[in-house]
Amino acid sequence: MDLLRSIFWRAIRCPSRVAIVDDRRTYTYGKVMLGSLHMAGHIERETSNPHVGLMLPTSGVMALSLLGTWLAGRVAVPLNYLLSADEINKIIDDSGIDTIVTVGPLLDLLGLAGKLPPRIKIVKVETLSFEGFPPLRWPGDFSADDLAVILYTSGTSGQPKGVMLTHGNLYQNVVKSIEHAGLKSADAFLGVLPQFHSFGLTVLTLIPLYLGAKVIYTARFVPKKLLELMREHRPDVFIAVPSMYNALLGVKNVSADDFKSLRLAVSGGEPLPEAVFKTYRDKMNVKMLEGYGLTETSPVACWSAPHSAKRFSVGLPLPGVSIRIVDDEGRVVPAGQSGEILIAGHNIMKGYYRQAAMTAEVTTQLEGKRYFKTGDIGHVDTEGFLFITGRKKEAMKIGGMLVFPRSIEEAINQHPAVKDSAVIGKPDEVRGEVAVAYVEIREGHTFDEMSIRAFCRDHLAQYKVPREIYAIPQLPRSPTGKILRRKLMEK
Repeated sequence: MDLLRSIFWRAIRCPSRVAIVDDRRTYTYGKVMLGSLHMAGHIERETSNPHVGLMLPTSGVMALSLLGTWLAGRVAVPLNYLLSADEINKIIDDSGIDTIVTVGPLLDLLGLAGKLPPRIKIVKVETLSFEGFPPLRWPGDFSADDLAVILYTSGTSGQPKGVMLTHGNLYQNVVKSIEHAGLKSADAFLGVLPQFHSFGLTVLTLIPLYLGAKVIYTARFVPKKLLELMREHRPDVFIAVPSMYNALLGVKNVSADDFKSLRLAVSGGEPLPEAVFKTYRDKMNVKMLEGYGLTETSPVACWSAPHSAKRFSVGLPLPGVSIRIVDDEGRVVPAGQSGEILIAGHNIMKGYYRQAAMTAEVTTQLEGKRYFKTGDIGHVDTEGFLFITGRKKEAMKIGGMLVFPRSIEEAINQHPAVKDSAVIGKPDEVRGEVAVAYVEIREGHTFDEMSIRAFCRDHLAQYKVPREIYAIPQLPRSPTGKILRRKLMEK
């Protein structure tokens, strides 16, 4: 059985159960099924292209459009609407889409009208009819290898790459994530991560729908509003990036009572700062759990579950997922030793769209399995828990010593005036590289470079202390809150 059929069976059995609550309306499972049937018909009438662009805010409409695309036998291409028009146009050209399903207010807000290629047909959802009973059809029989979505990611290079995920990738990742984390149909999910991102698509869209659970969406991350939704709906599961968790702590009158319904508070996308972890543990009575994955891994590879978690670890691999740590020669290293993280299993992408050479570069055969080379550095302990050290490409060589930005950022973030930080390497004739830090300053505090540097000397080896420290209003981030160090390097 595949995802679409499973969701339809759920709708037939429990049509009146609430599936989605978003900023505009509430959808029952019956409405989800009927809406996706309507959307499939609209897509078939608008285009015969095998790929369909979806540019929609985090909402029930995005879920219906995704399911409708599959019901029409097409491949969905979710578009990151936070990119520039030029970047979106590159994705349009690469994916070969000729139609984009969107909403007019979003186009107006982003100022994209007139900036997309003239050949692209814009289908605005608000102009489509969803009245009446659509022609009935049963979802097609997808094979595990059939392409489901092409998700574009810039990675560390900045060049968009179309990650091809199959129906088998998504189905297995959903089922194994549910099994691993002990998720239930009675759980209520709260989601703000964009659905064009792999975590928002799989974990906060497909998992709840497959379970028959309720998910509450809000299109924009506004800390005060998100906290109000937390108080109103009392969710069991909340998944966000560390910067979002940190921002919630700044809302006036936030208290432990606001989070007491949470059974799973999961952080992913980037390392969880120790200060944020301790504040939630000590003041909010919340034990935060970290997970790990990439777009290329559908995305979940590891997940810290309540019954199996270690601080600073991203958890154990999902059932059916294998993790190996290798040295620069590709040899597996023993437990406790750092190296590049390789991942194999049901969750590994089919490849990069129209990029066979690039696909070959990031995959390798090991122990009879096809492994994805993540480019991340880490180690596993004797029990199999994975610990992330940093990005292979972000590592700095300072005086012959390999240094990862995270180790310096963790120290800087402990300074009382620092809200968040990012560290990059700068070429140096004597030491090879030196560390340069960019910091966001907390409200009510002033930037004091000497104070921060002195603080670093007390908490870091001397060679790790940043040579230069700059205060900036806001660190550059991806749509999911991940710090974009390459943007800082451009400075």
